[in-house]
Amino acid sequence: MDKFIVASHNKKKLNELTRILKPMGFDVVCPTDIEGGVPDVEENGTTFEENALLKARSACKCSGLPAVADDSGLCVDALDGAPGIYSARYAGTGNDDDNNELLLKNLKGLPKEKRTARFISCIACVFPDGREFTVRGACEGYILKEPQGNGGFGYDPLFMTEFGCFGTLTPEEKDKVSHRHNAIVAFKEELKNYI
Repeated sequence: MDKFIVASHNKKKLNELTRILKPMGFDVVCPTDIEGGVPDVEENGTTFEENALLKARSACKCSGLPAVADDSGLCVDALDGAPGIYSARYAGTGNDDDNNELLLKNLKGLPKEKRTARFISCIACVFPDGREFTVRGACEGYILKEPQGNGGFGYDPLFMTEFGCFGTLTPEEKDKVSHRHNAIVAFKEELKNYI
């Protein structure tokens, strides 16, 4: 079994990544499992890829293990791709409810066909020998006019897909169709070139 450290301090994201990675045969190590922990990294990249690499490089350096990091967000067409890499701090508070409220405010009055959006997940993998790669996954949908369900996290209650609203899907249902799932599938395929 391959051992990877998942570079995230977001418990919900960590749980989701772990839930998807474990059945693929990976032994998942959390930042809190490492003596001294893994410090938070300033996400000052300009793309999902850059931010994911910053986190993975830090975790790899601290742990000596291959590191996997995800940077993800919601990109809304009518808002020129915003909130994008700033999804977690869109409203400036780091609070999901505040972010969702601002998103709804910024889309107020727009019809369904102009509320198209996608979740994007970029996964970076960094090895102790310096090799690294990134992959990307997406899930298409649109932004609802009001939240549905209380599942998931972040913008999930506002994101409708052909499979249903992320806020109403079970974790297992979401894991099969999400942007993160699609990125992990691409990650697993790309990883074959490195191990």
